[in-house]
Amino acid sequence: MLRLDSVRKTFNPGTANEVRALNGVNLEFASGSFTVVIGTNGSGKSTLQGAISGAFELDGGTISIDSTEISQWPEYRRAQLIGRVFQDPFAGTAPELTVAENLALASKRGRIRTLAPLLRGANRGAWKELLAQIGLGLENRLDDPIGLLSGGQRQSITLLMATLTNPKVLMLDEHTAALDPRSAELVVSLTTRLVAHSSSTTIMVTHSMQQAATLGDRLIAMHRGRVYLDVAGNEKRQLTEADLLALFSQMRRDDRFDLDACEAIRSRYS
Repeated sequence: MLRLDSVRKTFNPGTANEVRALNGVNLEFASGSFTVVIGTNGSGKSTLQGAISGAFELDGGTISIDSTEISQWPEYRRAQLIGRVFQDPFAGTAPELTVAENLALASKRGRIRTLAPLLRGANRGAWKELLAQIGLGLENRLDDPIGLLSGGQRQSITLLMATLTNPKVLMLDEHTAALDPRSAELVVSLTTRLVAHSSSTTIMVTHSMQQAATLGDRLIAMHRGRVYLDVAGNEKRQLTEADLLALFSQMRRDDRFDLDACEAIRSRYS
């Protein structure tokens, strides 16, 4: 289980550019759950993932994974427990290294790594089987520099790398936003398969209302650093893309944390 208690983060405090990105966020994510996070620009959704991964120091609050508080852990130490895929397909891999070398490094994420022992035949066979699941013939390109691959191919491998060690938490930060529609569809399909066969707690940030409506078993909408809406189970399944677009419009109109708006949306599906 992943738990956030009273998590706060303000960027540029005391200046004209002050942004209260997280304003006392309290959330629990069950092990193996798949949560989709939406929100307007600057709502705090990506900052939420940054707080969990340790990308910056919190102003207050605590974060725990399976009852172990990790709030003071540096980002490299949290990498033992957390896998992350970014929007940029080129952010999660080393372009000058081969596909096999990138997978080798990912297989020992958060630990001391030496490439030579990791590139032995037994590992290569497992990686070929893994890459074959994507369906792009990448199992035959283990020795190609990963920088030669397309964005969709590279993001697919990055996703495999992030899940290779079955992390406690998997975070997907708009990981299809920079891809063309066909590549995005392929990565979404791979995401669905990997999450279904994983015990990781998955948190996916997206601007796609279609993805938000169809993926995951829980939806959280962030607004001005707070949780604006949190629905799961049957409530989540009944939400449509049109409902979420209407919610997005409401959040854009509303500069306040409007509990009445949340209750009105919930009442439609209760």
